[in-house]
Amino acid sequence: MTAKPASSLFKTLFPGLVRLRHYPSPWFRSDLLAGVTVAAYLIPQCMAYGELAGVNPVQGLWAMLPAIVLYAMTGSSPQLSVGPESPTAMMTAAAVAPLVVIYGTSHATLAAALGMLVGVLCLVGYVARLGFLANLLSKPILIGYMTGVAVIMIMGQLSKVSGVPIEATSIAGQVADFLGNLDQIHWPTFILAGFVLVLLFGVQARFPRAPGPLLAVLLATAAVSLFHLDQYGVVVVGTIPAGLPSFQVPMVSQAEALALISAAAGIAIVGYSDNVLTARALAARNHYSQLIDPNQELLALGIANLGVGLFQGFPVSSSGSRAAIGNATGSKSQVFSLVAFGVVLLVLLFLRPLLVMFPTAALGALVIYAATRLVDLPEFSRLQRFRRGDYALAVLTTLGVLATDLLMGVAIAVGLSVIELFARIARPYDAVMGKVPDLPGLHDISDWPGATTIPGLVLYRYDAPLFFANANNFKRRALAAIEAEKAPVEWFILNAEAIAEIDITAADMLNELFDELAERGITFAMARVKQDLYAQLKLSGLLDRIGVDHIYFTLPTAIDGFHQRP
Repeated sequence: MTAKPASSLFKTLFPGLVRLRHYPSPWFRSDLLAGVTVAAYLIPQCMAYGELAGVNPVQGLWAMLPAIVLYAMTGSSPQLSVGPESPTAMMTAAAVAPLVVIYGTSHATLAAALGMLVGVLCLVGYVARLGFLANLLSKPILIGYMTGVAVIMIMGQLSKVSGVPIEATSIAGQVADFLGNLDQIHWPTFILAGFVLVLLFGVQARFPRAPGPLLAVLLATAAVSLFHLDQYGVVVVGTIPAGLPSFQVPMVSQAEALALISAAAGIAIVGYSDNVLTARALAARNHYSQLIDPNQELLALGIANLGVGLFQGFPVSSSGSRAAIGNATGSKSQVFSLVAFGVVLLVLLFLRPLLVMFPTAALGALVIYAATRLVDLPEFSRLQRFRRGDYALAVLTTLGVLATDLLMGVAIAVGLSVIELFARIARPYDAVMGKVPDLPGLHDISDWPGATTIPGLVLYRYDAPLFFANANNFKRRALAAIEAEKAPVEWFILNAEAIAEIDITAADMLNELFDELAERGITFAMARVKQDLYAQLKLSGLLDRIGVDHIYFTLPTAIDGFHQRP
C-alpha cells in the first residue's frame, strides 16, 4: 500500500533521475560536447564570480559542484546550467561585507549561511505552491527578457575581447567607456577574439552539428601557446587552485541570520525569476515537449542552494550564458551538466595545468556568440504583426532589463502585463446576437452584413467574468444595446457562456439592472448559466427575483421562452 506513494514522491522530488532512466543513447554525443564546452567556460567564470562575491575564487567552483548535480536531479529544465551567476554574486557581496565588519565572521561562512537561507525560502515557496506566480511571465516577456540578457552578456564581454578598460556597470556607461577608450584597444586580444568569432559563425553556418565552440576554444589556446601571445599581453586563465569542498554547516548567530534574511529573499526572487524565464525561453526556442514546472523550479533552486551552503559555496541561480553555450553546442538533457561536473572534478584533481593557457578573450567571444543566439528578431516581427500590445510588452521588457536590472526589468514587464490583462477584462468584447441569412445558429450582428435581431428581444453576450472592475462597463453597454434597438424591447436575455462567476459588486449591479429593466417593462432572463454561477445567483437573491423559469441552460430554449411569453 505504501510503495506507490513512495514511488510517486520520488518522481516528484527527483524528476531528473527518472528522466535519466529513459535517456536516449543517441543524445550522448551532443551532451558530451556541450558539457565539455560549458566546463571550459564555467571554470574561469565561476572563479571570477567567487571573487565577485567576496570569497576565495576557488569557492566559485565549489559552489558549482553541488548546484549542478542537485539541479540535474530535481529541476524540470533539460537545458539550464545552475551555479554561480553575476547578479547573485554581487548581491551576496553587498549583503555579507557590512556584516563581516560588524560581527567579525568570515566572508565564506556568511556567504554559505546566506546560500542556505535562500534555499530555505525557496523551499517554503515550493510548499506554499507559489510557482503559479511564474504564469504572469508571458511569451512577450520571455522574448524581451532574453534579448535584454543577451545585450547584457555582450556588453559584459567587450573589455575581455578588446582589452579596452570598462569600469561602468550600466549599459549606457559601458558603451560610453568603450567608445571613449577605443584608443587603448589591445590589438592581439582583439584579433584573437575576432578570429574566434569568425570561426564560430563560420562553422555554425557550414557545419551546424560540429562542436564549433569547443574547437574555437582549443584553437585559441593552441595559438596562445604556439605564438606566446600571453607574453604580448593576451590574458589567460592562469593557475587554478586545487582541492575539493568539505561538508560543513555554516555557524552564524541569530542576529547575523536575521540580518541576512532580507538579502536572501531578494536573491531568491532574482534567482527564481532567472530560472523560470531562461528555462521557458530555451524550451520555447527548441520546441521541447517537456513543460517547465514553475513549482518544481522552486524546489530545485531550494535544494541546490541548501547543498551549496553545506559545501562552503554561496547563493546560486541559473546562468543564461552557460545555458546558451550548452544550447549552441546541442545539449539535449541535464547529462550535459553532469559531463561538465565530471570535467571540473578532473580539472580540480588532475588537469589544472591544461587550462593555464586558456585565453579569456576566446571565452568572451564564445559568450558573445552564444548571446546572439538568444536574440530572436523574427519573433519580434511576428509579435508586431500579430498584436501591437504583445510587441510593446516585449520591447518594454528589453528596455526595462537594460535600463534597471534583471529583477526590476521583469517586475516592470509583469506589472505592465497585469495592467493589460485587467484592461482586457475591464473592457471585454461584447455582442448583440441575431440571425444571419443562410447561416445556421446565432451570431454577432456587427460581424455579418444583413444580420438582424429577433424583434422585441435583445440577446446580449459579454465575454468576461463579471466582477468589480467591469460591472459598470457591463451595465452601460447592456443598456446601450437595448437603446440601439429600433423595435420596442420586451425581453433582455444575458448570454452567460463566458461568465463563470460573479463577485458581490457584480451581483449588486445585476440587481440594479433588473430594477431598471423592470421599470421599463422589460423582462430580464439569462441563458447558458453554469452551475457555479447558478449557485451564486441563488446566494445573492437575484435568482428569486429573476425567477427559475427565466433561467435557461441553452440559447434555443431561451428563445423559445421568449416566443412563448404570455
